[in-house]
Amino acid sequence: MDDELLELQRQFEFAQQAKSSIRLSDRNVVELVQKLQELHIIDFELLHTVSGKEYITPDQLRQEILAEVSKLGRVSVIDLADITGVDLYHVEKQAQRIVSDDPGLMLIQGEIISQSYWDSIAEEVNDRLQECSQIALAELAAQLHVSSEMVASVLEPRLGTVVKGRLEGGQLYTPAYVARVTAMVRGAARGITVPTNLSVLWSSLQQLLQEMDGASGVAVEGSFFQSLFNRLVKEGEIIGSLRAGVHWTPNVFASAQKESIDSFFSQNSFIGYEVLHKLRIPQPIQFLQSRYPEGMPLVTTFVHPSMIEMLDAATEDALERSSWIDSLTILPMSFGSQDASKLLSLCPSIQQGLKSDKAKIFGESYVFSNGFIKDVYDRLEKEMETFNVSGVSGTVVSDALRETKAGHDASRLTESTENVSDSSSNKQAMEKGSKKKKGKGAGIMITGPAESELDNQDRAPTKSKKNQRKGKNISSEQLAESKAAAKLVKIKEENLNVPSEDWVMKKIAILVPDFEEQGLDDPQTILRPLANYLRPMLINSWKERRKALFSENAERMKQLLDSLQKKFDESFLNMQLYEKALDLFEDDQSTSVILHRHLLRTTATTIVDMLLQNLDMHNKLKNGDEVAEPQISESISLNPGERTSIAKTFPGSLSNKALAVVEALEGKRVETFMTALRDIAEESGLLLKKLDKKLERTLLHAYQKDLVSQVSAEMDPVSLLAKVVSLIYVQVHHKALQAPGRAIAVAVSRLKDKLDDSAHKILTDYQTATVTLLALISAASGDGEDCTSDRILSKRELLENQMTALKGLVLGTSKP
Repeated sequence: MDDELLELQRQFEFAQQAKSSIRLSDRNVVELVQKLQELHIIDFELLHTVSGKEYITPDQLRQEILAEVSKLGRVSVIDLADITGVDLYHVEKQAQRIVSDDPGLMLIQGEIISQSYWDSIAEEVNDRLQECSQIALAELAAQLHVSSEMVASVLEPRLGTVVKGRLEGGQLYTPAYVARVTAMVRGAARGITVPTNLSVLWSSLQQLLQEMDGASGVAVEGSFFQSLFNRLVKEGEIIGSLRAGVHWTPNVFASAQKESIDSFFSQNSFIGYEVLHKLRIPQPIQFLQSRYPEGMPLVTTFVHPSMIEMLDAATEDALERSSWIDSLTILPMSFGSQDASKLLSLCPSIQQGLKSDKAKIFGESYVFSNGFIKDVYDRLEKEMETFNVSGVSGTVVSDALRETKAGHDASRLTESTENVSDSSSNKQAMEKGSKKKKGKGAGIMITGPAESELDNQDRAPTKSKKNQRKGKNISSEQLAESKAAAKLVKIKEENLNVPSEDWVMKKIAILVPDFEEQGLDDPQTILRPLANYLRPMLINSWKERRKALFSENAERMKQLLDSLQKKFDESFLNMQLYEKALDLFEDDQSTSVILHRHLLRTTATTIVDMLLQNLDMHNKLKNGDEVAEPQISESISLNPGERTSIAKTFPGSLSNKALAVVEALEGKRVETFMTALRDIAEESGLLLKKLDKKLERTLLHAYQKDLVSQVSAEMDPVSLLAKVVSLIYVQVHHKALQAPGRAIAVAVSRLKDKLDDSAHKILTDYQTATVTLLALISAASGDGEDCTSDRILSKRELLENQMTALKGLVLGTSKP
């Protein structure tokens, strides 16, 4: 067989050395190889080299790769591609196949590394470790251009064999160094006598090692110390308990802890949780309950049952003597009010007293007998007898209006919308006619016949209905009045301010001087809880006393509401009438603002003052205040501050609406005021009358008649102008204009198209002369010269001469 192989080799060599008579080109060779592959004569894979002039089989490529790896131990795939001259793709593919077939090789980050390479690296690391005592894996990884995890995975199997050292926290240490650090950890742990955070201990050891080894010292991680410590604990070389991995409590401290707690508790029959916190016991209640099952846990203290027996004896004695006791004076100083409250709930005498209503607990720690409380209440009730009933502060006006009007106004409104007696109508007409004569100026109230006509139109149906319902209305009114008086008594306690809490506390402090003597005059300790208990009973007594006064005030409230409704009807209709005249000047913004403001400052202000004063009086009557008999015929003018003060005394939404109407007085638009006025009227339960065409004609007629009488009687040339202009506007536009002096000139100029030239000239000349006279008067007040006084007299005489012509202009055409 060997001879045959040798013969074949000689023949092959001869064939190679023989010169062919036919030379094949590279292209012919490539085509020949392709043909052989097509004929399956070459049935194995061939790889082209990078140069394209050579073929290589995958097996040969793998052999060459293995040869390079065996020679170097670690070869990059990129370098193999250059060495073999084969494309990188084929090299990577064959490298992966080699690594998968040979477990002694690994492909990492494009490099093939053999185990022999790692063995040599491990030997080098060991030599270096013995020299330096410590090597960081990160440093080795940087040198070897691999990850720290790879270095660790390679070195761990070789620790104790090739590498004589210990791997901890990313560091390699020699056994001698580990033994040295272990001795330090053992000594430090055994020297600890109190609970310690191990992180602080490791920091101290690290600093100590750096000081001992100097600049060449090894940096030791805390995890290394922790692993050595855990091993020592497991082996029993140090004794104690480890919590959360870092909180170490030595056994000597735990023993001292228990001895201290046992000593304190046995001597005092209690122990505070704060003491256990200082002794580093995180869950004191669970610790004490497991150690003393018979004890009682309180809020801040743990007590022995003997403490309950001592407190029970003291409280039982106080209840028998109809007295009171502060349990904190019996208990140790460290006890809090919550502890005392819980301890009292465990006393048999307190449990029995609370069930039989013989004892009360106030302020968590104060025990009062029922006899003591009754004595204090009786004495306070006597003090209440001298208390002024009118001392009640205001409550809810709107509620009072609704409650009272729900009674007597229901029948009154029914009657007013169905019938009214002839005698009462005549009487109202006479009264309003007399009030009308008192008005002065262009802004007077429209009353008299107009109001009688108004009442007859809105409130007087057929006579037969009146006769049919007369008896029913009388009985309904009586029933409504009785219900209203009853509702007034049912005011909620939270709306009352008498007796106030402060008043009750002051009286208790005076009646029971023991509180002050024992330093219990602080309202938060006992006075306020006791006052809060007694005050509802005192308020009930107070309500009974108020019943009589409320009943007396019910009739006055009814009369006040009737009067207020009548005055409000009159004023509200007048306001609507004056408001319509403002439409004539809407195209002149500046004049419109002046007219709006004038109407707000005059008629609107009078309405608000009347409404606020009457609502305030009603509020006081409802609350039991002693109010003088109101002067119905006169209304006191209020300033803005007084209006705001009165509005704020009203409760709830009524106060908000009152403040809104007061604020609207200072605005620039009458529409805003009218909206606010309607809101407060509806909130107060007042009826609103709308001005229709028939009422408007009636009121304008009365207004014109009154203006005619005023113009006829007016002797002041300056005051005459405004009244004449108002009268002309009634005659020409059928509008009740309320114009201040600043708007007279514009009002006069707008009459040019409505009057003939001569009449308008008389009016214009008179207005110009009036302005001149007022200017002279204003100038004279500054210099006081005689010549100016003469000019004033001259101009006034001129105006007086023109008055006749001006009066004739309006009175000659007036038909009141």
